[in-house]
Amino acid sequence: MKPSLTFWYEFASTYSWLAAERIEALAAAAAVKVAWRPFLLGPIFAARGWASSPFNLYPAKGRNMWRDMERHCALMGLPPVKCPDPFPQNSLLAARIATALPAETRPRFSCAVYRAQFTRGKSIADRGVMTEILGDINGAAHDALAAAESSETKTALRQATEQAQSLGIYGAPSFTTGSGELFWGNDRLEQALAWAQKEAAERQEP
Repeated sequence: MKPSLTFWYEFASTYSWLAAERIEALAAAAAVKVAWRPFLLGPIFAARGWASSPFNLYPAKGRNMWRDMERHCALMGLPPVKCPDPFPQNSLLAARIATALPAETRPRFSCAVYRAQFTRGKSIADRGVMTEILGDINGAAHDALAAAESSETKTALRQATEQAQSLGIYGAPSFTTGSGELFWGNDRLEQALAWAQKEAAERQEP
């Protein structure tokens, strides 16, 4: 059985962007199948009594995060990071669209949303911005937006967020293996892929 990993990401998360830019190439090299799962951190933060991102609640942490993002973008050859206003953004619309899209389209759409937000300062709550991205991706923006507003999509996203909570996920990006092993943070991506390989190898042992 091929190793597998679930990539849990939140569109308002800076480090989820970095992971989204890296995961496909790394997973292909490791022969690990990746499932992209958008979810919402807002309800998880609210359950902890947080009204905003920890990067806003703790200003020193936020300042260091943005400087860290500048370094990462330079090292990865990404466009310079730009803090959107406001931060964090309302990611509900983007998450619903990603949930409604076919699995094979989700990575390209997600990376485009991240770049629009974090390199051009675009609002990902703006339907016009989403329409432009979808038009570039598959040319069926109207259909994708309609699907995003369906009751089925809304339920699926809510269930994804509830499942993330049940798995103990408390931040993004997070990665879970088939056994439920949880890894948090862009800097744990390589370890998560290696663990997925290890689990698959153990399942194949006689």
